[in-house]
Amino acid sequence: MTITTILILLAAAIVLRVCMVWGKRRELLLAASVLALFWLQPAISIRGIHYWFPVFTLGLVILSWINLSSSEQKREKGNILVIVSLLIASLAMAATRYIGLSEYLMAGMPPTILNVLPGLLFLGLLLFLGNRYSKENGKGISLTFGFILFLFLILKIPQLSLWASQGLRLLNHQNAGMAGAYDLNWLGFSYIAFRLLHTIRDRQTGRLQPVSLMDYLIYVIFFPALPAGPIERIERFSSELSDQLALGADDFLMAGQRLAAGLFKKFVLADSLSLIALTDERIFQIQGSGWMWLSLIAYSFMIYFDFSGYTDIAIGLARILGINLPENFKRPYLQQNLSHFWNNWHITLTQWFRGYFFNPLTRKLRRDAKQLPAWLMILMPQVFTMLLIGLWHGVTWNFALWGLWHGVGSFVQNRWSDWSRRHAYFQFRGVAVINVCLTFLFVSLGWVFFLSHDVASIQQAFFVLLRGN
Repeated sequence: MTITTILILLAAAIVLRVCMVWGKRRELLLAASVLALFWLQPAISIRGIHYWFPVFTLGLVILSWINLSSSEQKREKGNILVIVSLLIASLAMAATRYIGLSEYLMAGMPPTILNVLPGLLFLGLLLFLGNRYSKENGKGISLTFGFILFLFLILKIPQLSLWASQGLRLLNHQNAGMAGAYDLNWLGFSYIAFRLLHTIRDRQTGRLQPVSLMDYLIYVIFFPALPAGPIERIERFSSELSDQLALGADDFLMAGQRLAAGLFKKFVLADSLSLIALTDERIFQIQGSGWMWLSLIAYSFMIYFDFSGYTDIAIGLARILGINLPENFKRPYLQQNLSHFWNNWHITLTQWFRGYFFNPLTRKLRRDAKQLPAWLMILMPQVFTMLLIGLWHGVTWNFALWGLWHGVGSFVQNRWSDWSRRHAYFQFRGVAVINVCLTFLFVSLGWVFFLSHDVASIQQAFFVLLRGN
């Protein structure tokens, strides 16, 4: 996002906060989030997809809610009004091409109404059939879970994404030869998918409390957290929506401080560091070991200030609207080991994987694989969890290596910490500083895998970094 985009979102949040004084808080939040869903969607070279991705997002959220909800919830009168409102909003966004507003509300010209109507009717038919045949036996929930993972894989596996781009271009009578593996830039899908999967999994285990369609939509597409998280839990978010809206001067002061901090981190620190930060292209341009280390450290801080800056902005915007989003970063580069680093880096993502993969896998191994040695039962969950976190960023070999780097490193650190605690000579006063430096060094070296696109780049980077001149 640009600074202009953020300032417009800030102005919108303040206007919404003023309007909420007269009530209709949920309706205003849903309307603003739907509008932001279309407005923030990046431009795509495939004709019309920048319009359809937001529409598909809304349809996917409704489909998920249908499979999560009981028959009584689905019969509530307000649901029809919400769905009709979303249909009207989708048609209104398509109609902006005829009144000259599309350039202000979307990244490009939307499809014609004649092209939009069949698509919306088909989507409506799918939702109708999903509602008609959804059962409370779990089959519909499992199918929805699988469908979301299927979409995730298409967007994250470059070859599948390329094929999808080629197919969409052919449907739009465009040149399929111009397709690229990274054409399908679906706004916030990684975070949307994890919010949906979290609620689906909680429904399967019986932990999900009843939630209205409107609240569910607001939770998934809440515009401050839409582009870059954090990944809020629905129980906490719903309770924030239900709380009485009462913001004082301290709340606005806190929101202002977070916004100022976020803007400074992103547009001053991160953007300045990007001038010297290591990139895949610069790896072969840097010949000196010292410059390579400087460039790598600049990248380490750049990615932190960039990501945590966006999180500060999201938290500040949400606070103006009366929502307390969770923290996502807490001084991660000052932690003494990898476990503490991951407890303080992208916290909500780490907690998601811990709650829905690491802990269940650990319990299963302890219950069903008691013959395995203890060290292996520690190694497997750590490696598999970090591998999945890597693949969440993209199903490519470099992200897999980055995940394995952290998974194996976490296991080694776990074993070392367990051993060193039993030896007093490792408890001297300066050990904390050494641990912080070693952890930062390990994390920084891991960023080489994260930013590289081929084996040659990784080999070149490590060769220059470690040759010592």
